[in-house]
Amino acid sequence: MDPLTHGDVKAAADRIAGRVRPISLAPFDDGLPGREVWLALEFLQHTGSFKARGAQNFIQAHRDAGTLTDAGVAIASGGNAGLACAWAAGQQGLPATVFLPGTAPPVKVAKLRQYGADVRLIDGEYTEALGASQNYAERTGALLAHAYDHPLIAAGAGTLLEEIRHHLPGMDTVVVAVGGGGLFAGVATAARHHGIRTVAVEPEHCRALNAAIEVGHPVDVPVDSVASDSLGARRTSAMALHAATDDSVRSVLVADADIIRTRRALWDHHRIIAEHSAATALAALTSRQGPPTHGYRPADGEKVCVVLCGANTDPADLVCPTNP
Repeated sequence: MDPLTHGDVKAAADRIAGRVRPISLAPFDDGLPGREVWLALEFLQHTGSFKARGAQNFIQAHRDAGTLTDAGVAIASGGNAGLACAWAAGQQGLPATVFLPGTAPPVKVAKLRQYGADVRLIDGEYTEALGASQNYAERTGALLAHAYDHPLIAAGAGTLLEEIRHHLPGMDTVVVAVGGGGLFAGVATAARHHGIRTVAVEPEHCRALNAAIEVGHPVDVPVDSVASDSLGARRTSAMALHAATDDSVRSVLVADADIIRTRRALWDHHRIIAEHSAATALAALTSRQGPPTHGYRPADGEKVCVVLCGANTDPADLVCPTNP
């Protein structure tokens, strides 16, 4: 597969213009003077996550090429990519069959069914769901989409960096959570073109990209994190690893305890209900002291934007019951 280019991201931006919600930004006071931090509220996107961008780009590109079929689209997902795919396919009047690990959050399963998707729950992790989706596509002729390892998906995700840059001229750094690497690959490719640093953040026990960087090639890793429903890829994509080899990229880890604490703080102090994956990105800036591989400390005067990537979560553990 050829490396993703800034031209791919620009083409995606043209293709999905008017079909996705523009980025919304909010200032974030982290209590430390001398640096400027913003939050990109991409959880306000259609279907509740950035995944709508890649899904729209994928579906529109295939529509333009005349390669959509009556069998619809099939995809394996932890939930968010499936939601986006079902939504984008529905706009073309196409059926979507979504394969999920049996451990997928019920809130995502219910929302998928609201979009009219045919939901197939598979024993095991994302990898097993992926295999089932591939078998289904071969058997039925459905167009096989991918949650992250496809240039159209990654390029669509990268369009949010183009929008952020328009609103934040002079931005130094963008911070994103990493699962399989679609969001990271798209954002890092666009950021590199504009001379912007990318910080790739993963849970310490769900570190597919970080491990691939260490050994120089994609490698299977254990998946054991509170954020694994969204960031639980066992292996990163070659496309993401290629994007990570640039000097403008830094890979860092965060502990689950910091992810949980940051998600709670987003609700307590900002009334933002975010997925653990979204909190993972911000936890890099707010985490307590840890090993050198953990967290990211911006320099004085650094202008940083943190992407809050999704909010398809059950808020029951955040919102306290009100008194009668």
